[in-house]
Amino acid sequence: MAILPTLQGPGDLRGLSEPRLLELAEEIRREIISTVATTGGHLGSSLGVVEITLALHRILESPRDRIVWDTGHQAYPHKLLTGRYARFRTLRQLGGIGGFPRRSESEHDVFDGGHAGTGLSIAAGLATARDVRHGMERIAVVVGDAALMSGLSLEALNDIGQRRTPILIVLNDNEMSISPSVGALSKYLSEIKLSTAWQQSKRGFDQLVERVPMVGPTALEFSQRVRKSVVSFAQPGQLFEDLGITYIGVVPGHDLRTLEHTFRSALALDAPVLVHVRTQKGRGYHPAEKDQVGFHGAALPPMTDSHESRRGRPASPFGAGEISAVATGASALNGGAVRPAAEQAGQKKQPNYTHHFAAEVVAAAREDRRIVAITAGMPTGTGLNRFQAEFPDRFIDVGIAEQHALALATGIALGGGRPVVAIYATFLQRAFDQIVHDVAQNDQPVLIGVDRAGLVGEDGTSHQGMFSYPAHRQIPNLVIAAPKDEQELRSLVRTALAQDHPFALNYPRDEGFGVPERTPEILPVGRGEVLREGGDILLVGFGPIVARGLEVADALVAEGWSVGMINARFLKPMDRQLILDQARGKRLVVTLEEGTTIGGFGSAVLEVLEEARLADPAYREVALKIVGIPGDRFVDHGSVSDLRQLIRLDSPGILAQVRETLALLRVTPGGKPAKPRSATAPA
Repeated sequence: MAILPTLQGPGDLRGLSEPRLLELAEEIRREIISTVATTGGHLGSSLGVVEITLALHRILESPRDRIVWDTGHQAYPHKLLTGRYARFRTLRQLGGIGGFPRRSESEHDVFDGGHAGTGLSIAAGLATARDVRHGMERIAVVVGDAALMSGLSLEALNDIGQRRTPILIVLNDNEMSISPSVGALSKYLSEIKLSTAWQQSKRGFDQLVERVPMVGPTALEFSQRVRKSVVSFAQPGQLFEDLGITYIGVVPGHDLRTLEHTFRSALALDAPVLVHVRTQKGRGYHPAEKDQVGFHGAALPPMTDSHESRRGRPASPFGAGEISAVATGASALNGGAVRPAAEQAGQKKQPNYTHHFAAEVVAAAREDRRIVAITAGMPTGTGLNRFQAEFPDRFIDVGIAEQHALALATGIALGGGRPVVAIYATFLQRAFDQIVHDVAQNDQPVLIGVDRAGLVGEDGTSHQGMFSYPAHRQIPNLVIAAPKDEQELRSLVRTALAQDHPFALNYPRDEGFGVPERTPEILPVGRGEVLREGGDILLVGFGPIVARGLEVADALVAEGWSVGMINARFLKPMDRQLILDQARGKRLVVTLEEGTTIGGFGSAVLEVLEEARLADPAYREVALKIVGIPGDRFVDHGSVSDLRQLIRLDSPGILAQVRETLALLRVTPGGKPAKPRSATAPA
């Protein structure tokens, strides 16, 4: 009998025998694999923490005790064990359960996460509040080896150790973050304490020194003290011990019995304790074990049913053996081979904007040796892995340290280089001060590739790239651009590299439109283009939403309206004169953007028109409608197409908003006022 469907909550785990827990671990992996095969998601990290999750929930009494999941993409087993099994197949779908912990979903979710490196600070705050009110709850936080090297994590560790805050820190060390671990700390965690060769040479050396007449014993003692210092420095836990945090490890992360014993002992200490756990990312799904980068998530390679033989390896979470989780249910989805939705529908996918951005940067780097590419732990996600392959000496991955990435880029630019920094919009939020204080204040030519600008989709509230425009447009010296299509993106890359100021180039996660390839050109900075002329309505679009604007224009023209369309290209500096020339005499100007309507592109156009109204009466009758992501709210998870439909940013939704505005203005095609509606006329 399956166990997962019968669990009412994590408390039920304490009544299960070891054999039943073995079965449950495999059930969890099967459910994650078969679900993620259809929904997408973060596969490898969640498969790696099954035993950690079981151990924590068997020992702690959630939700009274608090379990914090740093980043949260490893929390799928946690979701399955805390009452969300029945809805798990809705993972990351519109109206379904989120891909990260969400307090609105369950009392077992402590905070709404999504960014790496925040967990330790959250856990320290929970523990501090507990101690102030003399509470008794226990606090645990699971943090990955890559997230541990972020500046925020190191600041939290220093505070936890200094204040001796009782807390259990589970360091999930799978030697892989989103890409191979980089930086001194990750290597530090992977050092072997003592090699066999060192042990043997040590004994021989001691015997030799001890035989030296007169000074032998003293020399031996000195030698041992020096050697002890060196060995202590090489031990993974010495850093934490020096910070005031008790270090325990390295513990095998798939040995459930050892994990439970270690966690119980750690929680019994009235002090901060870090348990260093070594896990295997993607465990139980052979393709994910072999390709830990590709199967990290959220867009995964094609997944197939996995029946590899594991002869000679005990399949038990109570030992160091391998569990072979078979994706049951996958065979019913596509003859045993699960494919992404677009592939199942037989659609040919176009390369996305990330692909075109990275390809153009690589092409430019072949011509200009000053170009250096920088990423923050995301070479594959940002497409810069192809730059790394071709120019390894000009590629830098700083790990999850976005702040450092921007400060480093500023230094490179000051030294005469041409740095290109590609970071997801949601993660770039973390480096706001570096953009202001370092890049822009020094007015350095750093090209910032703002990847995943706009709606991202299934990752939900923490990952939507909707705040970049208002955040960045206030910063002096910073040029802000977005392309209408993938070929214009290539031209904007060349434009950014040909000018001498900071340049934020925004582009979405979307596929391209399949626009025929053309030679990129250097565009005039701050210049837009008129795509069509019209006398009644003017649509002004910023970014790929321009294509939807053209569809709306066609629909309005079919209704008798005369509609003009501008591709703005630049939010800053904005082509003010072009907009004013085209807006003159219009009854309605509509701005289109895939960013928040508060303080973004539409607000910038409004400021231009309002300034013009003061001096020129011709603009006093021009109404403005800002169309974008509704302000003052977060956008939940769901496919991008579903979300656009939900918030009326797809073509029909934009058209409906324009029609509603025209109805409020009571104008008809040709600019004639509509007949006033009588008081008795039906609405």
